[in-house]
Amino acid sequence: MIQIQNLVKTYSSRQGNVIAIDDVSLCIPKDAIYGIIGLSGAGKSTLVRCLNLLEKPTSGQIIIAGQDLTKLSGKALRQARQKIGMIFQHFYLLQSRTVTENIAFPLEIAGLSKQEISMRVDELLHLVGLEDKAHAYPSQLSGGQKQRVGIARALATKPQVLLCDEATSALDPQTTLSILNLLRDINQKLGLTIIIITHEMKVVKEICTDVAVLHEAQIVENGPVESVFIHPQSEIARQFISSVFSHELPTDLLKEIATHQNSEVVRIQFLGSRASDPIITDLLRTCNVRANILYGNIDHIRSTLFGTLTLELQGNSEQLRQAHDYLASRELNVEVIQRAL
Repeated sequence: MIQIQNLVKTYSSRQGNVIAIDDVSLCIPKDAIYGIIGLSGAGKSTLVRCLNLLEKPTSGQIIIAGQDLTKLSGKALRQARQKIGMIFQHFYLLQSRTVTENIAFPLEIAGLSKQEISMRVDELLHLVGLEDKAHAYPSQLSGGQKQRVGIARALATKPQVLLCDEATSALDPQTTLSILNLLRDINQKLGLTIIIITHEMKVVKEICTDVAVLHEAQIVENGPVESVFIHPQSEIARQFISSVFSHELPTDLLKEIATHQNSEVVRIQFLGSRASDPIITDLLRTCNVRANILYGNIDHIRSTLFGTLTLELQGNSEQLRQAHDYLASRELNVEVIQRAL
């Protein structure tokens, strides 16, 4: 488990102190894939650099496996950092070294023997699927292959935690998906806690078990991914979610519907098996309302189905009340967008 307690990071400038991280506290479960999402300038990169003390916090604690890193220095801090791997957006590979030599570099610094290094590098090449690129140089690799080398290098010293700072931002969508699948596989095979810093909600949707939303240097909400997607508590979280699951209706359409008497527009969200249940059919039979389907979509959050359906429900006030009671009984999230009674 990783505990971040009351973390503050400020920088001095000519205009005064700039608060990059403002009293952030998080509890990251062991073996989780934890997403930290925010807009540019929210403080994401500062936060991740504080986690391995590349940036020294102004105040607060960072506790990993029971050890407070903010109290360490010198050799003790270097040893603790060996348990924290990190990959970056721009790879930072050594251009004069082959793939094998890049992966071996942290092992050489750690003082392992040539035989130990060779065995570990072979394991990692197999893990990231680059056996056939062992003797290639970075200039001969694609962006996705370079990131796989970066991941292998980060895993070389068998860390307990892997930090990913915008690790897929420079990659095309297909390559991004392959890297996310690799990270998921590593999480499952190695029992590694992975922290992903990103500005893309689609990355969170594909891989993360939990997410925290960072806005203007503060955590505005956090929790299991499914909970945040279905019940976002902040406007910035709703904006991120709408970038992945677009379900807004044109203003002109809403104006037209507003003239309909005894009607309301509702948005219903389905999770898991509910996404394939015949809920609308049962709703019409049970509550004697009429329904006009305005928008519908089924997607996924990780491996769980996630559906959104926007309806115009028509009926008298009692029928509409019964419809809401029925939907609540099926444990669905219902949002009234517009009402004309």
